[in-house]
This record gives sequence, structure tokens and C-alpha cells, in this order.
Amino acid sequence: MSEVFTGFWVVGYREFLRLLRERARLASAFVTPLLLLVIFGAGFNRIVAPLDGQVDLVQFMFPGIVCMSVLMTALFSGLSVVWDREVGFLKVVLVAPLSRVGIALGKTAAGSGVGLFQGLLLMILAPFIGLSIGLIALVTLLPLLFVLAVTLSAIGIFVGSQMRSQQAFHGVVEILIVPMVFFSGVFFPVDKVPTWLGILAKLNPLTYGVDAIRQVILNARYSASFESTLSAKGGVDLGVTVFGHRMSVWEDALVVSIFGLIVLVMAARSFNRQGT
Repeated sequence: MSEVFTGFWVVGYREFLRLLRERARLASAFVTPLLLLVIFGAGFNRIVAPLDGQVDLVQFMFPGIVCMSVLMTALFSGLSVVWDREVGFLKVVLVAPLSRVGIALGKTAAGSGVGLFQGLLLMILAPFIGLSIGLIALVTLLPLLFVLAVTLSAIGIFVGSQMRSQQAFHGVVEILIVPMVFFSGVFFPVDKVPTWLGILAKLNPLTYGVDAIRQVILNARYSASFESTLSAKGGVDLGVTVFGHRMSVWEDALVVSIFGLIVLVMAARSFNRQGT
């Protein structure tokens, strides 16, 4: 247990400081989702009718844009594994008396910590688009964003552990980002799409993160149950339904947590198999 904690602390602290110094990458992970929000909002907000009579396109997209910012930061945290391998530092870490599980946890924690910070940073924009997020909603969002950031960071670390070059890592991650974002309900309700697209969306862990955070943020605006408010207004159901069951916030969080745990175990096993 002490080896796991030592590996977690040493690697996590190093990675966290390293990620904070990469200001250009952090800026791009923040600005790109923000540009999508502005461009889509300016281009479609007056064309697309409010989805439930009150929520306009920008307000609907905002929770997804927050998740997208977390996604881009957390996934690219796996690049550190590839970089460490190329410069030989990974070999030094792997032969050190550190637990491989601790190494995987440390790298994941650093990426998720920075991703969580960027997600929370975007919350300052909520009042400018007509969303009021109170203290209770913000406290609820913290564990949800943290679980999502850990899961996405674990995916990035696992992908990085399989890659031998930065070019290959960038290629794989860019392939992952597009379907994860567009099949997650960031831009449209996943229950109102063709069946094949709905199936793909519900296999995407990001879908459940977006749904949970959207429920909390829109509840903060309505100050009432999201689902019951929609039903009372006869609006479009903006949530995620699996096998006829409407997913709650904490059920969404559980799905994301299970997926993240599986990927984290896979990442740790990948480090265990590597000697270089």
C-alpha cells in the first residue's frame, strides 16, 4: 500500500506541475469548446426554437461544452506517457521501487485535476447566457465533474500506454474526440435521434456525464425537477433513457464511474506488462 501511495504522490505531483506549465495546450482545451458555444449559438440560436419552451440552444449546449473542455484536457493528459517513453523517463519510473498501480493513478489524478479546474472555470460564463448556478448546484457538480474527469483521464492514460510516438497518440485521440463529442448529446437530445445513433450515443460514457451535468445545471435554473418541469410544459425530453428508464443524475454518475474503473484497471495492467 505504501508503494502505491508513493507512486501516486510522486508521479501525480510531477504530472500536475507539468500540465499546469503547458499553457498553450490548456488554453486550446478551454478556447475550442468556447468557440463552438459562441459559433453555434450565434448561428443557430435564433433559428432553432427553444427545446422545451424555455431552454434555448446555447443553454442546452452549455453543460456539454463544460464536459467537452474536461474531455480535451483529460484525454490529452495521456500524452505525458508517450513523452516519458520517448525521452527514457518512463523506463526509469518503471524500474524504480514504485507500484505500477500508483503510477497509473498518479498520472490519472493529475490529468483529472486539471480537467476539473477547467470545467469549473467555464461555470463563470453561466450568468451571461441566462443560467444561474447556486451554491448547492455547484457543490453537486463537483463530484460529477471529478468522476467524469477521472474517467476521461484514465482513457487518455490507457491510450498513451499503448502508443510509441506522439504522432500516433494525437491521431488516435483526435479520432476518439469527434465521435465522443458528437455522440454524447452535446448538440442535440440523444433520445430524439435515429435508433442507430441513439445506440451509439448510449454506448458512449461521455453521454452520461453530459446528461448528469445538464440535469443539475438546468435544475438550478428551474428550481424544480427537470423531468417533471418538462412534462408539465409538454416540452421535449432532453434526458437519456435506457431500456425505457429515465436516467437520474446519480445513475449517470454510476455508469461513468464503472466505465472509469474498468479503464483505470486496464491502464494499470498495461503499465504492469511494460518494462520499457
